[in-house]
Amino acid sequence: MSENHVATATVQIRATPQEVWAVLTDSARVPEYMFGSEVETDWTVGSPIVYRGEWEGRSFEDRGEVVLVEEPHRLVMTHFAPTPDQSEATEVHHTVSYVLEPIGDDRTRVVLTQDHNAGKEEQERAEANWSAMLEALRTAVEKDILTD
Repeated sequence: MSENHVATATVQIRATPQEVWAVLTDSARVPEYMFGSEVETDWTVGSPIVYRGEWEGRSFEDRGEVVLVEEPHRLVMTHFAPTPDQSEATEVHHTVSYVLEPIGDDRTRVVLTQDHNAGKEEQERAEANWSAMLEALRTAVEKDILTD
């Protein structure tokens, strides 16, 4: 059995876990931090989750299922991003987990993990993508705090 390469990305946000959660799970806000993609889900356990958008000039549709919701501290979902040479039947789904940890009264550490990466290179690519996404989430959340 091959080693499970887990990608990890972390960001600190100047906001409470509740404020971060509100942006993270607001489908209308997802394009602000998820590379312009739109999401279709109701954010409840067992519900499908579909991300649609364009990446590097190609349309995509990533799919998964909401696995765990512990508002405002933990969100877990499966994630499958097919490529033209893969089918859902032959590809392993990733599990993507967001953990929101309070730091004092007004900061939150968001730790995101994605498991089942095929190797170190895929893990590093996932870490770079998720780090960029978390920075965009930080910007979206902190923008709200500064304008309130």
